Amino acid sequence: MSLDHPVSRRLLSDEVFDRLRDSIVRGELVPGEKVKDSELAERLGLSRTPVREALARLADIGLVEAKPGVYTRITTLNRHDVGKTLSVLRALDQLAIETAVPVMTEQDLQRMREANRDFERAVAANDTSAALAADDRYHAVPISAADNPVLSRIIEQLHPQIHRILRRKFSTLLGGRNTIEHHDRLIDVCAAGDARAAAELSGQHWSELGGHINKLFDTNQFAEATDG
Repeated sequence: MSLDHPVSRRLLSDEVFDRLRDSIVRGELVPGEKVKDSELAERLGLSRTPVREALARLADIGLVEAKPGVYTRITTLNRHDVGKTLSVLRALDQLAIETAVPVMTEQDLQRMREANRDFERAVAANDTSAALAADDRYHAVPISAADNPVLSRIIEQLHPQIHRILRRKFSTLLGGRNTIEHHDRLIDVCAAGDARAAAELSGQHWSELGGHINKLFDTNQFAEATDG
């Protein structure tokens, strides 16, 4: 939903947080852009209090940074921070998969297959939003099966930091046949019940993604959004 659409009073703070987070991920609020709670509140048709609360929560998950009395701005994209986030997500995803595989059902595997087919169709249609949504549904299956609320919460907090990179450079990072084929291989290994091999395969995928992102930094693909 657009940032300029009025916010209802229901679950106000959460909705403002969701709206601002999604605007950052989509690039409507760009890396390095300075924001003011008064201006955002006016756009949203709200008082400043829920906007301030949302900005504080966004700072907690690394999407906003502030220097009191000087500025509040959308966090810039830089190689060091992205690398740290990818390392944590890689470890958490491996833990989720290794925990989930022994208890995954045929229904879980079928949901992963359906999500990957949706992903494949979205890639063919060059629909980045639909592809990322399908990719999220795919990875949500083992995370849910792992049944670890702390793990799920941390992954949910970190994903937006990577999603804003994936959305900007989707065709380079996830839009090829290799991602679809990786998804299928992971399903096969999960179906075979080999938790260790599934976790290793997931780790390889995250490592490859990190390598592709590093190449984009090497060639200044994020130059307009970084602080150097």
